[in-house]
Amino acid sequence: MAGGDREKATILIVDDTPDNIAQLGAILKDDYRIKVAISGTAALAVASSGEPPDLILLDIMMPDLDGYEVCRRLKQGAATADVPVIFVTARSDAVDEEKGLGLGAVDYITKPISPPIVMARIRTHLRLKSFNDFLKDKNAFLEAEVERRTAEIEAIRDVTMVSLGSLAETRDNETGNHIRRTQRYIKILAEALVDEARFKSFLSGGTVGLLYKSAPLHDIGKVGIPDDILKKPGKLSPAEFEIMKTHTTLGRDAISAAVGRLGSPAAFLSVALEIAWAHHEKWDGSGYPRGLAGDAIPIPGRLMAIPDVYDALISRRVYKDAYSHAEAVEIIASGSGKQFDPGIASVFMKVKERFKAVASELRDAGGSGI
Repeated sequence: MAGGDREKATILIVDDTPDNIAQLGAILKDDYRIKVAISGTAALAVASSGEPPDLILLDIMMPDLDGYEVCRRLKQGAATADVPVIFVTARSDAVDEEKGLGLGAVDYITKPISPPIVMARIRTHLRLKSFNDFLKDKNAFLEAEVERRTAEIEAIRDVTMVSLGSLAETRDNETGNHIRRTQRYIKILAEALVDEARFKSFLSGGTVGLLYKSAPLHDIGKVGIPDDILKKPGKLSPAEFEIMKTHTTLGRDAISAAVGRLGSPAAFLSVALEIAWAHHEKWDGSGYPRGLAGDAIPIPGRLMAIPDVYDALISRRVYKDAYSHAEAVEIIASGSGKQFDPGIASVFMKVKERFKAVASELRDAGGSGI
Protein backbone atom coordinates (compact mmCIF):
# COMPACT_ATOMS: atom_id res chain seq x y z
CA MET A 1 0.00 0.00 0.00
CA ALA A 2 1.36 3.44 -0.93
CA GLY A 3 2.37 5.89 1.78
CA GLY A 4 -0.37 8.32 0.73
CA ASP A 5 -3.06 5.63 1.11
CA ARG A 6 -1.90 4.90 4.66
CA GLU A 7 -2.40 8.57 5.56
CA LYS A 8 -6.00 8.60 4.30
CA ALA A 9 -8.82 8.18 6.79
CA THR A 10 -10.78 4.93 6.54
CA ILE A 11 -14.53 5.03 5.96
CA LEU A 12 -16.68 1.94 6.55
CA ILE A 13 -19.81 1.90 4.37
CA VAL A 14 -22.57 -0.32 5.77
CA ASP A 15 -25.48 -0.95 3.38
CA ASP A 16 -27.17 -4.05 1.96
CA THR A 17 -27.89 -2.38 -1.39
CA PRO A 18 -25.03 -2.60 -3.96
CA ASP A 19 -26.12 0.56 -5.79
CA ASN A 20 -25.95 2.63 -2.58
CA ILE A 21 -22.50 1.23 -1.82
CA ALA A 22 -21.32 2.01 -5.34
CA GLN A 23 -22.67 5.56 -5.18
CA LEU A 24 -20.99 6.34 -1.83
CA GLY A 25 -17.80 4.61 -2.96
CA ALA A 26 -17.61 6.74 -6.08
CA ILE A 27 -17.96 9.91 -4.01
CA LEU A 28 -15.35 8.94 -1.42
CA LYS A 29 -12.75 6.83 -3.25
CA ASP A 30 -10.40 9.68 -4.20
CA ASP A 31 -10.10 11.07 -0.68
CA TYR A 32 -10.55 8.10 1.66
CA ARG A 33 -9.80 4.43 2.09
CA ILE A 34 -13.04 2.48 1.75
CA LYS A 35 -14.22 -0.62 3.58
CA VAL A 36 -17.61 -2.21 2.94
CA ALA A 37 -20.04 -4.34 4.95
CA ILE A 38 -23.33 -5.54 3.48
CA SER A 39 -24.98 -6.47 6.79
CA GLY A 40 -25.08 -5.31 10.39
CA THR A 41 -23.28 -8.44 11.58
CA ALA A 42 -20.51 -7.95 9.02
CA ALA A 43 -20.21 -4.28 10.02
CA LEU A 44 -19.58 -5.18 13.65
CA ALA A 45 -16.97 -7.73 12.63
CA VAL A 46 -15.14 -5.31 10.32
CA ALA A 47 -15.27 -2.45 12.83
CA SER A 48 -13.94 -4.59 15.68
CA SER A 49 -11.18 -6.43 13.84
CA GLY A 50 -7.75 -4.92 13.52
CA GLU A 51 -7.71 -1.14 13.28
CA PRO A 52 -11.19 0.42 13.64
CA PRO A 53 -12.37 2.69 10.83
CA ASP A 54 -12.16 6.45 11.33
CA LEU A 55 -15.85 6.93 10.48
CA ILE A 56 -18.86 4.73 9.68
CA LEU A 57 -21.65 5.49 7.19
CA LEU A 58 -24.54 3.31 8.37
CA ASP A 59 -27.85 2.41 6.71
CA ILE A 60 -30.83 1.77 9.00
CA MET A 61 -32.90 -0.78 7.09
CA MET A 62 -30.95 -4.04 6.84
CA PRO A 63 -32.18 -7.64 7.03
CA ASP A 64 -30.27 -9.06 10.02
CA LEU A 65 -29.41 -6.26 12.45
CA ASP A 66 -30.88 -2.87 11.67
CA GLY A 67 -28.68 0.21 11.84
CA TYR A 68 -30.01 1.26 15.24
CA GLU A 69 -28.90 -2.03 16.82
CA VAL A 70 -25.53 -1.87 15.06
CA CYS A 71 -24.98 1.65 16.36
CA ARG A 72 -25.95 0.63 19.90
CA ARG A 73 -23.45 -2.25 19.87
CA LEU A 74 -20.71 -0.11 18.37
CA LYS A 75 -21.09 2.42 21.18
CA GLN A 76 -20.87 -0.36 23.76
CA GLY A 77 -17.59 -1.71 22.37
CA ALA A 78 -14.36 -0.38 23.85
CA ALA A 79 -12.60 -0.35 20.47
CA THR A 80 -15.47 1.26 18.55
CA ALA A 81 -17.20 3.54 21.06
CA ASP A 82 -15.39 6.65 19.82
CA VAL A 83 -15.80 5.99 16.09
CA PRO A 84 -18.23 8.58 14.68
CA VAL A 85 -21.34 7.06 13.09
CA ILE A 86 -23.37 8.89 10.44
CA PHE A 87 -26.71 7.37 9.50
CA VAL A 88 -27.35 7.45 5.73
CA THR A 89 -30.95 6.37 5.20
CA ALA A 90 -34.15 6.85 3.27
CA ARG A 91 -35.99 7.40 6.56
CA SER A 92 -36.61 11.12 6.86
CA ASP A 93 -38.96 11.23 9.83
CA ALA A 94 -37.74 13.44 12.70
CA VAL A 95 -38.50 10.62 15.14
CA ASP A 96 -36.08 8.33 13.28
CA GLU A 97 -33.39 11.00 13.31
CA GLU A 98 -33.88 11.63 17.03
CA LYS A 99 -33.62 7.91 17.75
CA GLY A 100 -30.39 7.58 15.78
CA LEU A 101 -28.75 10.56 17.45
CA GLY A 102 -29.94 9.29 20.83
CA LEU A 103 -28.04 6.04 20.25
CA GLY A 104 -24.80 7.97 19.81
CA ALA A 105 -24.66 8.79 16.08
CA VAL A 106 -23.04 12.13 15.28
CA ASP A 107 -25.12 12.96 12.19
CA TYR A 108 -28.06 11.88 10.04
CA ILE A 109 -28.13 12.15 6.24
CA THR A 110 -31.27 11.32 4.29
CA LYS A 111 -31.41 9.74 0.84
CA PRO A 112 -31.23 10.65 -1.96
CA ILE A 113 -27.83 11.90 -0.93
CA SER A 114 -26.06 15.05 -2.08
CA PRO A 115 -22.33 14.39 -2.71
CA PRO A 116 -21.21 17.85 -1.45
CA ILE A 117 -23.24 17.41 1.74
CA VAL A 118 -21.87 13.92 2.32
CA MET A 119 -18.30 15.15 1.85
CA ALA A 120 -18.81 18.21 4.04
CA ARG A 121 -20.35 16.20 6.88
CA ILE A 122 -17.60 13.58 6.73
CA ARG A 123 -14.83 16.23 6.76
CA THR A 124 -16.46 17.98 9.72
CA HIS A 125 -16.76 14.85 11.83
CA LEU A 126 -13.30 13.58 10.96
CA ARG A 127 -11.87 16.93 12.07
CA LEU A 128 -13.85 16.69 15.32
CA LYS A 129 -12.64 13.12 15.86
CA SER A 130 -9.05 14.17 15.23
CA PHE A 131 -9.40 16.98 17.76
CA ASN A 132 -11.02 14.69 20.33
CA ASP A 133 -8.29 12.09 19.82
CA PHE A 134 -5.67 14.79 20.36
CA LEU A 135 -7.35 15.90 23.59
CA LYS A 136 -7.62 12.30 24.78
CA ASP A 137 -3.93 11.67 24.09
CA LYS A 138 -3.02 14.98 25.71
CA ASN A 139 -5.10 14.21 28.79
CA ALA A 140 -3.58 10.73 29.05
CA PHE A 141 -0.11 12.26 28.81
CA LEU A 142 -0.93 14.89 31.43
CA GLU A 143 -2.41 12.29 33.78
CA ALA A 144 0.69 10.13 33.40
CA GLU A 145 2.92 13.17 33.98
CA VAL A 146 0.95 14.16 37.10
CA GLU A 147 1.26 10.61 38.43
CA ARG A 148 5.00 10.61 37.70
CA ARG A 149 5.55 13.99 39.36
CA THR A 150 3.40 13.00 42.34
CA ALA A 151 5.38 9.80 42.80
CA GLU A 152 8.60 11.79 42.53
CA ILE A 153 7.45 14.30 45.16
CA GLU A 154 6.34 11.49 47.48
CA ALA A 155 9.69 9.76 47.05
CA ILE A 156 11.54 12.99 47.85
CA ARG A 157 9.31 13.51 50.89
CA ASP A 158 9.91 9.96 52.14
CA VAL A 159 13.66 10.20 51.66
CA THR A 160 13.69 13.58 53.39
CA MET A 161 11.82 12.23 56.40
CA VAL A 162 14.14 9.25 56.74
CA SER A 163 17.16 11.52 56.29
CA LEU A 164 15.92 13.91 58.98
CA GLY A 165 15.27 11.00 61.30
CA SER A 166 18.74 9.67 60.58
CA LEU A 167 20.16 13.05 61.56
CA ALA A 168 18.97 12.43 65.10
CA GLU A 169 20.19 8.82 64.88
CA THR A 170 23.72 9.81 63.89
CA ARG A 171 24.00 11.96 67.00
CA ASP A 172 22.98 8.98 69.12
CA ASN A 173 25.22 6.49 67.37
CA GLU A 174 24.20 3.45 69.37
CA THR A 175 20.70 3.30 67.90
CA GLY A 176 21.89 1.72 64.63
CA ASN A 177 18.91 0.57 62.57
CA HIS A 178 16.43 1.84 65.16
CA ILE A 179 14.61 4.07 62.65
CA ARG A 180 14.19 1.35 60.04
CA ARG A 181 13.05 -1.19 62.60
CA THR A 182 10.51 1.10 64.26
CA GLN A 183 9.09 1.97 60.85
CA ARG A 184 8.47 -1.70 60.18
CA TYR A 185 7.14 -2.35 63.69
CA ILE A 186 4.54 0.42 63.58
CA LYS A 187 3.33 -0.73 60.17
CA ILE A 188 2.90 -4.29 61.43
CA LEU A 189 1.03 -3.07 64.51
CA ALA A 190 -1.22 -0.66 62.59
CA GLU A 191 -2.13 -3.26 59.97
CA ALA A 192 -3.08 -5.70 62.72
CA LEU A 193 -5.32 -3.05 64.31
CA VAL A 194 -7.18 -2.00 61.15
CA ASP A 195 -10.22 -4.16 61.91
CA GLU A 196 -10.32 -3.36 65.64
CA ALA A 197 -13.42 -1.26 66.39
CA ARG A 198 -11.52 1.34 68.44
CA PHE A 199 -9.01 2.02 65.68
CA LYS A 200 -10.81 1.16 62.44
CA SER A 201 -11.96 4.70 61.69
CA PHE A 202 -8.57 6.28 62.36
CA LEU A 203 -6.60 3.68 60.40
CA SER A 204 -8.73 3.89 57.26
CA GLY A 205 -7.88 5.87 54.15
CA GLY A 206 -4.13 5.45 53.95
CA THR A 207 -3.28 6.26 57.58
CA VAL A 208 -1.20 3.10 57.93
CA GLY A 209 1.07 4.38 55.17
CA LEU A 210 1.30 7.79 56.83
CA LEU A 211 2.32 6.17 60.11
CA TYR A 212 5.04 4.18 58.35
CA LYS A 213 6.37 7.27 56.58
CA SER A 214 6.12 9.51 59.65
CA ALA A 215 7.81 7.10 62.08
CA PRO A 216 11.38 8.20 61.21
CA LEU A 217 10.66 11.60 62.78
CA HIS A 218 9.65 10.25 66.18
CA ASP A 219 12.97 11.27 67.78
CA ILE A 220 13.78 14.25 65.54
CA GLY A 221 13.81 16.48 68.63
CA LYS A 222 17.02 14.78 69.79
CA VAL A 223 18.93 17.07 67.44
CA GLY A 224 18.30 19.77 70.04
CA ILE A 225 19.67 17.78 73.00
CA PRO A 226 23.24 18.64 74.07
CA ASP A 227 25.86 16.04 73.22
CA ASP A 228 26.99 15.60 76.82
CA ILE A 229 23.50 14.34 77.65
CA LEU A 230 22.57 12.59 74.43
CA LYS A 231 25.87 10.69 74.24
CA LYS A 232 26.47 10.19 77.94
CA PRO A 233 27.97 6.69 78.47
CA GLY A 234 25.70 5.84 81.35
CA LYS A 235 22.36 6.53 82.97
CA LEU A 236 21.19 10.13 83.09
CA SER A 237 20.83 12.08 86.30
CA PRO A 238 17.31 13.36 87.15
CA ALA A 239 18.25 16.83 85.88
CA GLU A 240 19.72 15.42 82.69
CA PHE A 241 16.66 13.26 82.14
CA GLU A 242 14.45 16.36 82.38
CA ILE A 243 16.45 17.88 79.56
CA MET A 244 16.29 14.65 77.56
CA LYS A 245 12.51 14.63 77.91
CA THR A 246 12.34 17.93 76.04
CA HIS A 247 13.15 16.13 72.79
CA THR A 248 9.41 15.47 72.48
CA THR A 249 8.49 19.16 72.52
CA LEU A 250 11.52 20.07 70.41
CA GLY A 251 10.33 17.57 67.82
CA ARG A 252 6.81 18.95 68.00
CA ASP A 253 8.06 22.50 67.53
CA ALA A 254 10.26 21.57 64.55
CA ILE A 255 7.46 19.75 62.76
CA SER A 256 4.93 22.45 63.67
CA ALA A 257 7.23 25.07 62.15
CA ALA A 258 7.41 23.01 58.95
CA VAL A 259 3.61 22.85 58.82
CA GLY A 260 3.49 26.61 59.29
CA ARG A 261 5.88 27.19 56.40
CA LEU A 262 3.70 25.06 54.15
CA GLY A 263 0.81 27.40 54.90
CA SER A 264 -1.72 24.57 55.06
CA PRO A 265 -2.10 21.32 57.03
CA ALA A 266 -0.25 18.30 55.66
CA ALA A 267 -1.58 14.90 56.75
CA PHE A 268 1.82 13.22 56.94
CA LEU A 269 3.31 16.04 59.03
CA SER A 270 0.30 16.07 61.36
CA VAL A 271 0.80 12.36 62.04
CA ALA A 272 4.55 12.88 62.47
CA LEU A 273 3.90 15.71 64.95
CA GLU A 274 1.63 13.53 67.10
CA ILE A 275 4.14 10.67 67.05
CA ALA A 276 7.05 12.91 68.07
CA TRP A 277 5.09 14.70 70.79
CA ALA A 278 3.15 11.80 72.31
CA HIS A 279 5.16 8.57 72.00
CA HIS A 280 6.43 8.91 75.58
CA GLU A 281 2.99 9.44 77.11
CA LYS A 282 1.74 6.53 79.23
CA TRP A 283 -1.72 5.01 79.47
CA ASP A 284 -1.88 5.67 83.24
CA GLY A 285 -0.91 9.34 82.86
CA SER A 286 2.63 9.03 84.22
CA GLY A 287 4.38 9.76 80.95
CA TYR A 288 5.68 12.99 79.40
CA PRO A 289 5.62 15.75 78.26
CA ARG A 290 1.95 16.45 79.03
CA GLY A 291 1.02 13.64 81.37
CA LEU A 292 -1.88 12.55 79.14
CA ALA A 293 -3.78 9.38 80.03
CA GLY A 294 -5.91 6.79 78.23
CA ASP A 295 -7.65 7.80 75.04
CA ALA A 296 -6.52 11.41 75.51
CA ILE A 297 -3.14 10.27 74.14
CA PRO A 298 -3.18 10.67 70.33
CA ILE A 299 -3.37 7.30 68.59
CA PRO A 300 -0.11 7.82 66.64
CA GLY A 301 1.71 8.32 69.95
CA ARG A 302 0.12 5.23 71.48
CA LEU A 303 1.05 3.20 68.43
CA MET A 304 4.69 4.33 68.42
CA ALA A 305 5.12 3.68 72.17
CA ILE A 306 5.37 -0.11 71.85
CA PRO A 307 7.74 -0.22 68.84
CA ASP A 308 9.99 2.37 70.49
CA VAL A 309 10.14 0.57 73.84
CA TYR A 310 10.47 -2.90 72.30
CA ASP A 311 13.42 -1.77 70.20
CA ALA A 312 15.08 -0.01 73.11
CA LEU A 313 14.77 -3.18 75.20
CA ILE A 314 16.30 -5.54 72.63
CA SER A 315 19.15 -3.15 71.79
CA ARG A 316 22.44 -3.03 73.68
CA ARG A 317 23.46 0.28 75.26
CA VAL A 318 26.65 1.31 77.08
CA TYR A 319 24.63 1.41 80.28
CA LYS A 320 22.73 -1.86 79.76
CA ASP A 321 22.83 -5.20 78.00
CA ALA A 322 20.24 -6.13 75.41
CA TYR A 323 17.14 -7.92 76.63
CA SER A 324 15.99 -11.03 74.80
CA HIS A 325 12.88 -10.93 72.66
CA ALA A 326 11.04 -13.02 75.27
CA GLU A 327 12.06 -10.61 78.05
CA ALA A 328 10.99 -7.59 76.01
CA VAL A 329 7.61 -9.19 75.28
CA GLU A 330 7.12 -9.95 78.97
CA ILE A 331 7.90 -6.34 79.94
CA ILE A 332 5.44 -4.96 77.38
CA ALA A 333 2.77 -7.41 78.53
CA SER A 334 3.25 -6.31 82.14
CA GLY A 335 2.93 -2.67 81.04
CA SER A 336 -0.46 -3.22 79.40
CA GLY A 337 -2.96 -0.84 80.97
CA LYS A 338 -0.16 1.05 82.72
CA GLN A 339 2.38 2.24 80.18
CA PHE A 340 0.61 0.99 77.06
CA ASP A 341 -2.89 1.10 75.61
CA PRO A 342 -4.21 -2.37 76.57
CA GLY A 343 -5.88 -2.82 73.19
CA ILE A 344 -2.66 -2.13 71.32
CA ALA A 345 -0.63 -4.26 73.74
CA SER A 346 -3.04 -7.15 73.20
CA VAL A 347 -2.60 -6.94 69.42
CA PHE A 348 1.18 -6.68 69.86
CA MET A 349 1.09 -10.09 71.53
CA LYS A 350 -0.47 -11.50 68.35
CA VAL A 351 2.24 -10.10 66.08
CA LYS A 352 5.25 -10.26 68.41
CA GLU A 353 6.99 -12.89 66.29
CA ARG A 354 6.84 -10.55 63.31
CA PHE A 355 8.59 -7.92 65.43
CA LYS A 356 11.25 -10.52 66.24
CA ALA A 357 11.71 -11.29 62.53
CA VAL A 358 12.24 -7.60 61.72
CA ALA A 359 14.67 -7.20 64.62
CA SER A 360 16.65 -10.21 63.39
CA GLU A 361 16.68 -8.99 59.79
CA LEU A 362 17.82 -5.46 60.77
CA ARG A 363 20.08 -6.49 63.63
CA ASP A 364 22.62 -3.90 64.78
CA ALA A 365 26.30 -4.65 64.25
CA GLY A 366 26.85 -4.27 67.98
CA GLY A 367 24.43 -7.06 68.77
CA SER A 368 20.97 -7.34 70.28
CA GLY A 369 18.98 -9.66 72.44
CA ILE A 370 17.30 -11.42 69.54
